[in-house]
Amino acid sequence: MNRKLILTLGLCLSLTACRETFIELAPLSQASTATFYRSASDLLNALNGAYGALQFNGQYGQYYVVAEIPSDDTVPVLSGSVTDQDEFDKFYLRTTNPFLSTRWADGYRGIYRTNAVIDRSSAIQMDETLKGRIVAEAKFLRALMYFNLVRVFGDVPLVIKEIVDPQEGYQYGRNAVTEVYAQIEKDLTEAEAVLPVSYTGANVGRATRGAARALLGKVLLTQRKYAPAATKLKEVIDAGTYDLVATYADVFRPSNKNHRESIFDVQYRKGNLGEGSPFASSYAPENSGNAVIQFGGDGNNQPSTDLINSYEPGDLRRDLSLATSFVNASGARIAYNFIRKYTDPPIVKYDSEDNWPVLRYADVLLMYAESLNEQGQTATALPLLNRIRRRAGLAERSITTQADMRLALENERRWELAFEGHRWFDLVRTGRALPVLQAKAQAIGIRGTLSSNNLVVAIPQSQIDVNRERIQQNPGY
Repeated sequence: MNRKLILTLGLCLSLTACRETFIELAPLSQASTATFYRSASDLLNALNGAYGALQFNGQYGQYYVVAEIPSDDTVPVLSGSVTDQDEFDKFYLRTTNPFLSTRWADGYRGIYRTNAVIDRSSAIQMDETLKGRIVAEAKFLRALMYFNLVRVFGDVPLVIKEIVDPQEGYQYGRNAVTEVYAQIEKDLTEAEAVLPVSYTGANVGRATRGAARALLGKVLLTQRKYAPAATKLKEVIDAGTYDLVATYADVFRPSNKNHRESIFDVQYRKGNLGEGSPFASSYAPENSGNAVIQFGGDGNNQPSTDLINSYEPGDLRRDLSLATSFVNASGARIAYNFIRKYTDPPIVKYDSEDNWPVLRYADVLLMYAESLNEQGQTATALPLLNRIRRRAGLAERSITTQADMRLALENERRWELAFEGHRWFDLVRTGRALPVLQAKAQAIGIRGTLSSNNLVVAIPQSQIDVNRERIQQNPGY
């Protein structure tokens, strides 16, 4: 996909980044925003810029910091930004933590790009079918970006139009979670009605009808709307567009990306053009030279001993997902836990081919099973669980109670979707975050006693400083 970053039209809401204004109106190109949106190609390029925003550090580039480090699956690197990431791991988060401000600013930078596409489209003379598809893609992206913001921060400003006057930004306070989710559902419902089933050629990787349905199913499940979630997820399954690939290794092979199990990925392309993925370099062990990956690694997001020991014997996913040691240049074996799912050799550091899997079919099957089980349909959910287990080389389970199925699905998601940004949000969604982590508090090194305040992070202090009348801090921070 062509994802040239045309515009930096970011709704920053950041004191330091925006110099006490809410909006950045400096495009990377020299084109004026007033004259840029004139043709179909302009609109498509702006949409590609919205897709490109998914690569930002505050979106999926460093997604692990908010999606995995707070869970029991991974621990932060023991050097570099140890304090900043350790605050998420052990729950002593400062309101000035830089990962918070980056998460907020990059989220709204991407949302601004989608709003600009949606708002400017009406004035452009072009093929109406293509225009409708472009707007639908932008709505899907906006919904995804808001979903990631609301799960992390709770109440957030709901901005669904392009801001052209910097002063206008000061009018936005935090909207209730329910209002944000209502807009997410609206965007996805409208996108689903227009988006195509699939694409060909250079367009492969764009949002599809199945992606909108799957994301809407996840959004509904997150709100514990089990019956509507089951209906939407079953539509994804019944469409027959997606299926599990033959082996777990095939899911993550770069030469096989955008396969039949892939519903929506953040797209990356290596080649030293600024479009490569950082994960292989970020996750490979520190001080390993070229033993694990060319140009070495940063040692981020290390698998926890708790996760490693949780796998059932014979689970094929364990050694495909992680390693516990490597052999250095001297031939010595070094004990070190690291992620192996993203290991494409980079052209330069942080320039690999690995996509980031946002939605895949295995996730849909497990979410559908969960939505059925929560409605008392445990027997119907069981074959879905066992389908995932068979591919992993594990024996099928015989489960008869809702409580046992809940725990089985929790564990299966942990193993199947490890290091794909699901564990923390799964625990929060199911109400299990506090009991699971508090039981492991000593091993993790959690500071103090966890409470519901810890289920969302702090609002960046810079946002409060710039708009104290409308932006207030989350409780407990």
